[in-house]
Amino acid sequence: MSLGVTVLALALVVAALVLPNSVVGLRLAQFTRIPAEAIIGAALMLALPRRPRVVLAAVSGVALAALTVLNVLDMGFKQYLGRSFNPVLDWSLLGDAQSYLEDSLGRTTTLLATAGLIVLVLLLFVLLALSMVRLSNVLVRNTGLATRGTLVAGVVWITCSSLGLQIAGVPIASDRTATAVKAQAHQVSDTLRDEAEFRKVAKVDAFGNTPPSQLVPGLRGKDMIFTFIESYGRSAIEDPIEAPGVDKTLDARTKAIAKAGFHAKSGWLTSATYGGNSWLGHSTTMTGLWISNQQRYRTVMASDHLSLTEAFKKTGEYDTVGVMPGVQKGWPEQKYYGLDRVYNAFQLGYKGPKFSWSTMPDQYTLQQFQDRVHGKKRADGKDLMSFVILTSSHQPWGPIPKMVGWDQLGDGSIFKGIEAAGNKAADVIADTTKSRQEYGKSIQYSVTALTEWLERYGKDNTVLVFLGDHQPMARVSGNHASRDVPISIVAKDPKVLDKIADWGWTDGLRPAHNAPVWKMSAFRDRFLTAYGSTPHPKTN
Repeated sequence: MSLGVTVLALALVVAALVLPNSVVGLRLAQFTRIPAEAIIGAALMLALPRRPRVVLAAVSGVALAALTVLNVLDMGFKQYLGRSFNPVLDWSLLGDAQSYLEDSLGRTTTLLATAGLIVLVLLLFVLLALSMVRLSNVLVRNTGLATRGTLVAGVVWITCSSLGLQIAGVPIASDRTATAVKAQAHQVSDTLRDEAEFRKVAKVDAFGNTPPSQLVPGLRGKDMIFTFIESYGRSAIEDPIEAPGVDKTLDARTKAIAKAGFHAKSGWLTSATYGGNSWLGHSTTMTGLWISNQQRYRTVMASDHLSLTEAFKKTGEYDTVGVMPGVQKGWPEQKYYGLDRVYNAFQLGYKGPKFSWSTMPDQYTLQQFQDRVHGKKRADGKDLMSFVILTSSHQPWGPIPKMVGWDQLGDGSIFKGIEAAGNKAADVIADTTKSRQEYGKSIQYSVTALTEWLERYGKDNTVLVFLGDHQPMARVSGNHASRDVPISIVAKDPKVLDKIADWGWTDGLRPAHNAPVWKMSAFRDRFLTAYGSTPHPKTN
C-alpha cells in the first residue's frame, strides 16, 4: 500500500512537470520524458534539513499545481482563442466563459461543472503538495540509494539532451516546467511594458485633429451601415467542409443583390483576435489601432482616439445608432464610439427563445433595426450612420435559426418551434465535424439575412460595410488557420466603389483567395482616405 501511494505520488508529480500547454501536445510520448526539474529538486531535498525540506516540498507542490492550472488554461485559450492565457489580463474572461457555457449547456449543468472544476483545482493543489512532501521523505529515508539514483538520472538526462534522443519525435530530456516559468515571466514583463508603450501609440492619430468639414466628404448624404458578422472567417470560404455551402450562398446572394441594383467589392483583413473576444476585432477595425488584448481595449476606450463611427458623428450631419443584440448589460463604450442611441438585447422587443449564446436571430435583429431606426424619418433631417453587430453565427452553432417570411417575424415567437427542433448545443460541441458543418450553415444564415434585408430595405444611397470579427475556434478553423476575415463594401452608387478601385478587391461578396490581405488596423485610415478625409495628425 505504501509503495503504491509513493508510485502514484511520483506519477502525479512527473505528469505535472512534463504536461504540455496545448491540446495537440497531449501525446503518450510526452509523459515518458525525464524532467530536469525533478532531478534538481531531488538533489535539493537530499541536501536540506528536515524543516526547510518539508516547507520547500510543500511550496514546490503548490507552485507546480499553479503552473499546471496555467498550462490547462493555455490549452483552452489556444484551442478557442488561438493564443496563450495571459495571467495579467485574462482572469476576467473566465466569467465570460462561464456565461457562454450557461447559454450553451444550461444553468444547472454549468453550475455543476463549475463546482466540480473548483473541487478538482483544490484537490490538485492538495495532492501535489502532499505528493512532494511524501517523495521528499522517501528520499531522505534512503539517502544512499537516492543520491546514487539522482546522479544516474542526471547523467542520463545530460546524455539524452546532448545527443538529442527522442521517443516518437519527443525529446527524452525535458525542461518543460522551467521553460514554462520563463515564458510566463516574459509574458508578464511584456504585458506590463506593452501597456506603457501602447498608451503612447494610442495618442498618435493621423485624423485626430481633422476638422469636421474634412471628414468623409465622399460619403456625405449616404445611408452608412457598418456590420460585423460573428465568427465570419476565411475558413468559412476556403475550408473543404464549410466552403461549398458558404461559397454557393455568397455567389447566389451576389446575384440577388445585383438584381436589386447593389454591387460589392471584397477583400481580406487579418483580425487582431481569434476564436472569440469579438470586441477586439470591432475596436481594431474602427480605431485603426492593433487592439489584441483587454488592456489595450481599456486604454483605447478611455481615450479620444477617433473611431470610424465617431468620424461620422463628428461631421454633425449624421445621427449615429448602434444595434447590439449581444449586449446584455451596461455598455459604456457607447460614448467612445460616438453613438447617439444603442439598442441592446432587451430593447428590441424579442419574445422568442435564445439560440444558445445568441439572444435573437439575425433576421429579427435586422427587422427591428428597420422598424426602429432605419425606416424612420428623422425630424432633424440628418443622415444615418448605423453600427450593427449580428450574433447568430456565434459558437456553439446549435441550434441555428432559419429564415422565415419577413412579414411573419412579429415579436420573434415564430422561432420557438425552430429552436426546439434544432440541434442541441452539447451535441454540436462534442462533434468536431458537426461543429464545422453547423458553423458553415450559421454563416450562410447570417449572410442571407443581411443581404435579404439589403434587397428589401436598402436605398439608393445605402452603403453597407460588413465583415467578420474573427475566425472560429481552432477545432473548426484548424490548428494552423490564418486570422483572416472577409470584408465587403456594398453600394448602389457606382462612385462609392470607384473610390476603392485601386484597392485590388474582388468584385462580388466572395473575396478571391489571392485578394489583398491587410491588417485589420489598416482599414480605418484607408477607408477615411478613400472617401476624401484630410489627415490632420494628433500626437498627444
